[in-house]
This record gives sequence, structure tokens and C-alpha cells, in this order.
Amino acid sequence: MSAPEDDPRYCFFFDEAAFQETDRPGFRRRVIIGDELELWFWRIDGGAEGSFLHRHEANEQLGIIMRGALDFRIGEEGDDTRKVLNPGDVYLAPRSVWHGDSVFVGDDEYGEVWILDVFAPPRTAAPGAPAG
Repeated sequence: MSAPEDDPRYCFFFDEAAFQETDRPGFRRRVIIGDELELWFWRIDGGAEGSFLHRHEANEQLGIIMRGALDFRIGEEGDDTRKVLNPGDVYLAPRSVWHGDSVFVGDDEYGEVWILDVFAPPRTAAPGAPAG
């Protein structure tokens, strides 16, 4: 195994330059991929649009709200019930469970919502591993 400073899996998580813009305005993320799980650190502008109701057939998803608030749906596709999660709250979307249709409420300091999403198994192949 590489030394931590040479391996992209070891990182200083708050390195601003490591966050990448996505194809959705106001959404930036940092992705760390392990052998058995994948972590996405989202920084999403309050009021950003682009979250749609979806599900993952191959992955479980666990989300932790770190800053701001997440107002979203989780459960059956036709269930319009909304949940509001605040810093420290956690959600679990097992395989095939619908979730999303989110409203992002930015915090007072950054105007952002910070979410840590963990996927198992990983959605992306680890660096140097064959895509599976």
C-alpha cells in the first residue's frame, strides 16, 4: 500500500481545491473510493435545484447531514411524505428504495448543505481496480 501522502484515498477532507463541480449548478463533491464502500462529500448551495426522485438497484446509501438542512422524500415512489433532516441526522436508503426530490436549506455560515453519502458497494471502481 502507498504512503498516505501518495494515495488519493488518504486525504485532508476540507481541502477546498479537491471539491469538483458537477453538471448540476450549485453541487460540488469530493469522492473517496475504498474497496468495499464509497464516500461522497457534498457541498450544495442552499436553494440549488436538480435533485430528482431516484433509487439505486446495486447500492445501499447512508447519508449524514453535516450542515444546513435536507427536506426530501424517502420511501415508496408514490408517497409524497417529506422528511426534514438537520445536522447530525442520518438516513438509510436500502437498495431499490426511492429517495430524493430534495430541497436544500443552506446554513448561516456558508449558505450550503453539507452531506456525507456512503455507498456500499462502491458506485465507482477504486483507483487502479478494474471497473466492475
